[in-house]
Amino acid sequence: MRGVAGVGGGVRRTAVTTTALAALLLLLGGCGGPEPVPAHTGTPDTKAAAEPADRPTRIPGVDDRLQPRVPGVDDRLRPRVPGVGTRLQRRVPADSRQVLAVYADGRNSADATVVLYAKRGSGWDRVRGWPAHNGRKGWTTDHHEGDRRSPVGVFTLSDAGGVLPDPGARLPYTRSAAIAAPRWWPRSYWHDFDYVIAIDYNRVEGTPPNDQTRPGGYSKGGGIWLHMDHGSGTSACVSVSKEAMRYLLRTLDPDRHPVVVMGDRADLSA
Repeated sequence: MRGVAGVGGGVRRTAVTTTALAALLLLLGGCGGPEPVPAHTGTPDTKAAAEPADRPTRIPGVDDRLQPRVPGVDDRLRPRVPGVGTRLQRRVPADSRQVLAVYADGRNSADATVVLYAKRGSGWDRVRGWPAHNGRKGWTTDHHEGDRRSPVGVFTLSDAGGVLPDPGARLPYTRSAAIAAPRWWPRSYWHDFDYVIAIDYNRVEGTPPNDQTRPGGYSKGGGIWLHMDHGSGTSACVSVSKEAMRYLLRTLDPDRHPVVVMGDRADLSA
């Protein structure tokens, strides 16, 4: 059953599911597990990466706020997130006041750094940072189900959840046994999904993180999350420590329209 209550400017959803459906849902969209488990994937960022900066093309399955803007606005007037170039900077919504930047060491690297920025005045202030991991094979601008690479792009952060009770999240939080990592995975993976934040790549905003709807089609993947780290690369998600997840859950505020800007440093700065 599901209850609703207002918390910290957001709406909290709490759902506890204990049926056999839990294992089935995870198999359909689990991230971070051993190789045989289907990978998490996401919404197509590929057209935007391929098209010239002055030719706005709508990307299927991507929220309207993240579509390339119409030319004419001077990019020099837009506050810059450190290390992020014009191509991705222009997709940060104008009303966003929180940006979680994922800086990967290299295009084929599973190692990254996550930094939270808050917009204050005309600039972005660094709040906190943490070591992180991403897809085992690195990054891609043309993500597909099972490629074990994380998608480069800008995505909203609208829903959270996990196996553990809500730690005080501002984002809507769904507690569900259906999110748990299967016990046939190695023990080091068992707590990956104790806390998760859905990255809005090929998913429907306003639904629990493990909702299986894929607006851009199954081949483009889905269910890409921020989740707890197990010490190595993921199927396509971004993973950080438990401490970092608790901090982000308590800090990311839907009223501040948080987004994640993620990729290897070369693609981010383009």
